Formats: sequence, C-alpha cells, structure tokens
Amino acid sequence: MQEASCHEAQTSSDPSPEASQESAVHLAVTGASCGGCVSKIEKALQGVDGVESARFNLAEREAVVNGEVDAGALIQAVEAAGYGASEMTDEEPSGSSMTQEAPCHEAKASSDPSLKASQESQESQESQESQESQESQESQESAVHLAVTGASCASCVSKIEKALKGVNGVDSARFNLADREAVVQGKVDAGALIQAVEAAGYGASEITDEEQASEDREKADEAYYRKLLREMTVALALGVPLMAYGVLGGEMNVVTTGERLVWLVVGLLTLAVMMFAGRHFYVGAWKSCKAHSANMDTLIALGTGTAWVYSMVVVVAPGIVPELARHVYFEATAMIIGLIDLGLALEVRARGRTSQAIKRLLGLRAKTARVIRDGKEQDIPIGAVQVDDIVRVRPGEKIAVDGVVTEGHTSIDESMLTGEPMPVEKDADDEVVGGTLNKSGSILYRATRVGKETALAQIIAMVKQAQNSRPPIGRLADTIASVFVPVVMIISVLAALGWYNFGPVPQVAYMLVTATTVLIIACPCALGLATPMSVMVGVGKAAEAGVLIRNGQALQQASKLNTMVLDKTGTITAGHPEVTEVITRNGFDESELLQLAASLEAGSEHPLAQAIVESAQERDLTLDSLEGFNAIAGHGVEGSVKGRALLFGNYKLMQDHNIDLGDLQAKAQELAAQARTPMYLAVDGQAGGIIAVADPIKEDSVAAIKRLQRLGLDVVMITGDNEATAKAVADKVGIKHYFAEVLPDDKQKKVAQLQDEGKLVGMTGDGINDAPALAQADVGFAIGTGTDVAIESADVTLMRGSLHGIADAIAISKATLRNIKQNLFGAFIYNILGIPFAAGVLYPFAGILLNPVIAGAAMAFSSVTVVTNANRLRLFKPREESK
Repeated sequence: MQEASCHEAQTSSDPSPEASQESAVHLAVTGASCGGCVSKIEKALQGVDGVESARFNLAEREAVVNGEVDAGALIQAVEAAGYGASEMTDEEPSGSSMTQEAPCHEAKASSDPSLKASQESQESQESQESQESQESQESQESAVHLAVTGASCASCVSKIEKALKGVNGVDSARFNLADREAVVQGKVDAGALIQAVEAAGYGASEITDEEQASEDREKADEAYYRKLLREMTVALALGVPLMAYGVLGGEMNVVTTGERLVWLVVGLLTLAVMMFAGRHFYVGAWKSCKAHSANMDTLIALGTGTAWVYSMVVVVAPGIVPELARHVYFEATAMIIGLIDLGLALEVRARGRTSQAIKRLLGLRAKTARVIRDGKEQDIPIGAVQVDDIVRVRPGEKIAVDGVVTEGHTSIDESMLTGEPMPVEKDADDEVVGGTLNKSGSILYRATRVGKETALAQIIAMVKQAQNSRPPIGRLADTIASVFVPVVMIISVLAALGWYNFGPVPQVAYMLVTATTVLIIACPCALGLATPMSVMVGVGKAAEAGVLIRNGQALQQASKLNTMVLDKTGTITAGHPEVTEVITRNGFDESELLQLAASLEAGSEHPLAQAIVESAQERDLTLDSLEGFNAIAGHGVEGSVKGRALLFGNYKLMQDHNIDLGDLQAKAQELAAQARTPMYLAVDGQAGGIIAVADPIKEDSVAAIKRLQRLGLDVVMITGDNEATAKAVADKVGIKHYFAEVLPDDKQKKVAQLQDEGKLVGMTGDGINDAPALAQADVGFAIGTGTDVAIESADVTLMRGSLHGIADAIAISKATLRNIKQNLFGAFIYNILGIPFAAGVLYPFAGILLNPVIAGAAMAFSSVTVVTNANRLRLFKPREESK
C-alpha cells in the first residue's frame, strides 16, 4: 500500500505466485514508451498461436505470457510490432520490486554482503536495459520532417501521404496541411522521400533545424502573402471594371466587328492576368495531371480556363456558337482568380497565427551561454554547451540549458513552460530549465541536459508531434477528401449534360455557367483545413497552459471522459509527508521512539520513511545500526536495533504478533479520521506507541477538483491508505467516491473495473507504480513533477503539480473538439448546399442560377472562415470555461 504504510506493498521473502508459474514466459521488452505501446505489444503477443493471455507492464518493461508457446515466436511477434524483446530466464523477473515503489527497505538497509552484491548486479542490469530501451526508443522515434510546397487542399493530403508511404522502408507518413509539414517514420533516406513527393506533383525539402525551418516558413509565408496581394490587385483591376460594366447594363454579347476587336483585346488582357495572377493554379493543375491526379488547382484551372476558352471562341469564331449564347465571361475568369488569390492571402495571414505557440516556445531558446572554462568566463553559442559545464546566469537573462544550481539564489519565471505566473525561488541543488527567465539574483549552475535532451527541446518536439497528429474525428474528412475532386468533376460534367439536353435556350451558355460554377464552388480547401487548424491551435493553447498533449487521439478522447481517477500521494497531496504526532506508551519517550523507528527506516526511500528519518534528524537524534531487517508484505517491517526487536507497521502486523495495543488502537482511528497515517511501533513484544505522518493537501486541490466536477466528471480517489484516512482526505477535498487500501499492482485493475462499468476513465498519477494504470486508462494524465516512466506512460503531461492542469486540459479538449465540429459542419454544409445550388437545382423553381464569380468568392472565403474560426481558440480561457 502506498500511503497507509510504505511496507504493505513490499515483496516478502516468499516467491510470488506469478514468479512460480512455470507455464508463464517472461520477456524483457525495449523501445516501449507510452500507453499506445502497451496495447500494441499485448495485441502482437495475443496473436501468437497458443497464447492464452498476455500482459505487458510498461513500468517494468516486462511482458508475461501464459500458454503453451515458444519464447522465440513471442520475441518475433514483438519485434514485428517494432520493439525489441528477449526472454528472461532468471528465477525472479526483472520487474522485481527493485523498480517499484513497494520495496522501501530492501538491500539499502541490509548489511548482508551477498544481498548487496546481488542488488548491485541487478541495478547494473536494469541500467543497461534502460539504456537499451532508450536507444531503441530514439531509433523508433527518429523521423524525417519535410517542408512541402504546392499543397492546396484536402485531396493533396491523401496524395502526398500515399506517395510517401509508397517509398520502401516507410512505416508511417503524416502530412499536415495547416503547416505544410510531412512527418515520416521508418528507415528511409530523405532524398527518396523528396523524389516521391516531387513525382506526385509537389515540392519538398528536408527540415533539419526546427527553429530555422520555422523562420524560413514564416519568411516564405510573408513573401507568398505579398505575392498573392499583388496578383489579386492585378486580377481585380481588370475584373472589377468588367463586372461593373455588366452590372450597369453594358452588353457582354459579341455582335459587331468592332465589339469583337474590343473583346479580343479584353481577352488577351485576361490571358495576361491568368498567366500572372493565376499561373500557380495552372502550373499546379499541370503537375497534378502529370501525376494522374486532381486537386483544387485542377478545379480552378478547369473552371477559369473553360470560361476563357469559351469567351475567345465567341470572339474569334462567333458562328460556331448559337446567337443567343454569344456571351463572353472574361470578367468571371479575372474576378474568380482575384477573389481566390485574396482568399488565399487572408488564409496565409490567419494560418500564421495558428503556430504562435510553437514560435513562442522556439523564441524561449537562448542564443548564447556564459560558460566558465579554465577559470575564465566566455560567451559561446548555445550548441557548444556541454554536459557538466558551469554556466553563469545574470538577472534578466534566460537559462541557457537544463541544469542544477551550484551557487547563488534567485527567482525564475517558468510561466512559459508551466503556465504558472508566480516566479519560483531557486537555491543550491535546485533544478533549472532551459528557456526560463532569471528574474533577480545571479547564479552558477551545472549543465545536465543540452541540445535535444533539454526539457524545452522535448516539449517543442512533443507539441509539434501532437500538432501533426490527426484525431479520429478528422478521418471522415480525409476519406471524403481523397475522392472529392474526381467526384466534383463528374458532377460538373453531369450538370453540363443536363443543361445541354434539357435546359432552356441558349443551352450552351447555361451549360458553361453551371459546369464552371460547380468546379469553382466545390474546392475542398475548407474541408482539408477544418481539423488540422483546430488541432494546431488547441495543442498550442494547451502548451501555453503547461499541458502537453501527446497526440490528436488523446485530445479528442479527453473531451469525452466522464470519470477521473486521482492518485492521492503527490497528486492530490503535496507528496512530502511530515511527522505530525508521536504518541508513547509503556514508559517510552518521544525521542526514544522516534530514534528507534528512524533507525529501522533509515535505508528506505519511501516518502513516509523519509519523513520519519527527517523528523529524527531535525531533533538531532543519532541513528543506530540495523540488523535482521525483513519486509512483511502488506503489513510492515521488522528488525533489530541494539539487540531490541522492533516491529513497525499497521494494525494487522500488531495482531499477527499478539501485541497488546491498549488504547492506542482508538487513538490511531482518531488520527486516521483526521487524514493522518498512523503506524505502530512495538519494542521487544511491547507496544511502544504510534508515529503519525500526514501528507498535506495541495493548496489548490479542492478548487481544481470542483472544476473537474463542474466539467461533468465523477472524480474518484485511489490510495493505498487505510479506509479512515482515505475517507478523511476525500471529505476534505469534496470527493464522494474513493478506493482505499489499494496495492500498487491493483491500481490498473481498479481503472479496468471502472471501464467495465461502461465509463470513459482518465487516470492521473505521478509515480512509477501509477504507470500501468495510466496506460490502462482511456486517457492518462501524468504530473510533470513526477517520474519519467509515469510521463512516458501518459497521453497528457502536466508541467506543473497542480490539478488545475487536468481541468485546463479537459476544458481545452472540449473547446477544440467543439471548434473542429463547427469547422467540419461548415465545410460539409458549404459543399452539400453549394454544389447543388451551383448545378442549378433552384432554377426550375425560383429562376435562380449562381454566378461563377459569386461561387469563386464563396469558395475563397470558406477557407478563411475555417481558419478564422480555428483562431478563435487562441482567445479561449479554460478557467472561465469551467466556472
């Protein structure tokens, strides 16, 4: 049990039932890094013939498989899933309690040399496995990033991804239309990927420096924006006067020779406009045609090109066209090109705002560092800083890389990483994070992580990964977009045939207008931008609040949660227990009792044990040597100090050894009701007293839990503490449902139990023993101040220790999903209503036929509407959402 007694979860000297099952095969798995890996590995193992059950523990990196099956087949299955595996032949699995929080008192408190040697050997093995796991993970996560040019709509997404996936060695490929970046996983050369993209009709270049790429993209977008405005100005300079001429009653028909000459000049001017202002549409359409595909450029080129060719035929050879159909549409071609250029320009400008979060994160990076080498201070580029360098930071400067303070005192603004506005005080031995701002004092610190290993670099990578991911809600749009353009072209042809065969006179003119209008209005730009734009802004907004979302699926799933499980220690509470009471009996005094208990607990790293030792040290008590230490699973510990037999643990331990507690039991119940954790100490078979430890509740836990409840979640607390203590804590923070006396290994089962009841469960924790439960949950939330394993197991990481981060994450998730649905609804409705309207379905009933110019304006501004709506998320305030 984690809180009730640090000893309850300990492994006894008896082998566990699992370890004794000879039919089980134990595998050490490398390369697993998150909750998604758990399901993939278990699925791969369960697919092997003869497997009855398979369970993978992410915290221990161990898979246990039951059934009549060969280990070699299991290893092959795991490797085929993209991970490494080897059989564990030791009698005790590597996931022994050495990697768990449970073994509070093992070899550190033992003087047995053989046990110590065994432990050192095991720690060495675990260190090696950890290194192998990290190397495998780095290999697996290595990706090629490409900046893609020429992509214009949703249909481009599927074509680019298809082209990339067709390259040998590619495991997965994802293209984000919002920021024009493709991410490819697998063992493949960037040159082959670039060739594949170019063969599909687009341009590509490898991104090797994210910050430089961001700057280059920003410059390119700005140049493209100015270019589009110039082209728009030229196109509208011709189109607007022509449109005004027609609206004011001017004849657009070609009758006399003089009119033909005038319209010929206009036609040539329109051709110049097409070549200057619309050249990118026609080039894109030609490239797409060569690649045997079609996209937005194809529709625009066909629509405007058809209108211009028809008009030129009317001017050059009017006899070919029926007299009533001798109408020119040069103004439509010029206006459509001008309006679409205007729409693209506005889209580029609005799209640039969606990546503000990444820009701000990149802007946090320091350019140089003041390093002390050979006794001299020197400013060097940030890339030249090495691990163990001593770095000086003065007031107002940025922390260059991650490190540990060696000298000085200061306060540091960490708000851009954690979302917490208050500066954090830093003294010697405190950690500092690269990119944060030093507010007051001057400090020296030792660099511990540099380059891509810094927290800021990893945060940027995680945010980029999430922004490039695609939530399940976007898959429908992707599916439709992949066939959208060919379908629109077919509808355009059918509309033309319908008007030509059944339409009024002049059939040719009506046929041209409807076919062109259908092509122009149906461009799937809005459809392709609907999901990625919202995801980019939502993930960026979460990062600003100190919440890192791993992928789009977690972003969507978090909005649907109806149950949130909170681990108590380190999540609801501060995770730093303190001794609150020492109650003595039978002639013992407080100092003596505390000294004996601290001597027994001296070798433990458990928070409760540390609290007792720290309390003894504060009283300047000398700890004595320990002999015959033994951890009793689920009960406590025993040992001998100066020949005195000690028992320290819970009520069950005292019962088993027939210790007469007298009135201590009643006192312990009173303490438990006050959210204290009471532990009994017996000396030589006689009750010595109670030492009570309390873990204070975080200042903002109550307010954060209320926010979660207002967001519609049933908040459940899970703890290893006894029933009375758990109830007291739950009552204090306003939680109605809780699980008490839960062993670390059973947390996952409790989450599964809630899921079996049909609930969508989120799990929040910060310890190694929370990792399996985090992986089991529909969405795992890791407190960023906790362990790396918990963070790797989670779908969402909270950079600060406050539960408000969970409420912020869920509020942002709900807002983002709502925004995506608005975008998709608008895009679908636009096309569902726009295409039939453009085809002329209302003409027989109301005499209404859509002008191609109006269709062009509608198409251009549909994308602007989607991007603008996505940018509304930048103004979203999660705290106000959950009030």
